[in-house]
Amino acid sequence: MPGAASPLARPLTLQGGPTTTIIPRLIYGTAWKKAQTQGLVQAALTAGFRGIDTAAQPRHYKEALVAEGLRAALRSGAIPSRADVYVQTKYTPLEEQVRQSVESSLANFAVGAAGGGGGGGDDEAYLDCLVLHSPLPTIPETLRVWQAMATYVPHKVRHLGISNVSLPVLRALCQAAAATQSPHPPFPKPAVVQNRVRAGYYQPDLYAFCRDEGIVFQSFWTLSANPNLLASAAVAAVAEGAGVSSPVALYSVLLGFERFTVLDGTTSQEHMKEDLEGIEKVGVWAAGEGKAVFESSVVQIKEMMGYTS
Repeated sequence: MPGAASPLARPLTLQGGPTTTIIPRLIYGTAWKKAQTQGLVQAALTAGFRGIDTAAQPRHYKEALVAEGLRAALRSGAIPSRADVYVQTKYTPLEEQVRQSVESSLANFAVGAAGGGGGGGDDEAYLDCLVLHSPLPTIPETLRVWQAMATYVPHKVRHLGISNVSLPVLRALCQAAAATQSPHPPFPKPAVVQNRVRAGYYQPDLYAFCRDEGIVFQSFWTLSANPNLLASAAVAAVAEGAGVSSPVALYSVLLGFERFTVLDGTTSQEHMKEDLEGIEKVGVWAAGEGKAVFESSVVQIKEMMGYTS
């Protein structure tokens, strides 16, 4: 969200690595876009998205087309340089395929030349975050794959993250990182956790652990899996007070949680603009006349999700 004025829309800083990386609060999700991927990514970046989520998993993602959309946005001037966009991709394990998968992703995102040079090393391919798509069957196997991924940090990959993770696995990764005093190669703790947020499976203990450890939590399936939250009085109060749609109100309330980000996979250019502008609108309202209503709504949604600690 370029030039965001409200605290709600301001990006966060990733921890868990030697490099300072800014992550937007609303990230464009590229799953299931198929042949439309390039055009939708370019449209999202043109609308103001500054974060992209993809994966080296051809069944659900077209990573190469995501990169083409980024190149097109650079060529058009919609974004000044590669450094202005947070890019994360997911790696689906097998341990022995880490190098092949990551090198393929890096080749896809060698986009600097499309931006007219960019300066500051922008021509060198890199990923802001490499996310392990799911843990392996055992914690020792997961740790071995994490170690292989970590060989790319901090130069070709700035940070590591993990998706579809349970609290015991996440805790094991953090403990292993803390126990490695002088890692060679480095063994960073996760900077990002990307998990499905859905009714009946909100994982409050996992979220609390992320918050306390400074890990950024990313939710996906946020709208489709949470009709109870969308229909809640708390979300309705924000929508009415700030003059936004219920989906924008729900996104905004969740962004009111500490170190919380949301994947937004809309295919509508109208909704891209509406979501970005709406969150900024809610943020300004929540910082002023709507402060009490917004804070109450955040508390109510946290209670509905069990995020009370």
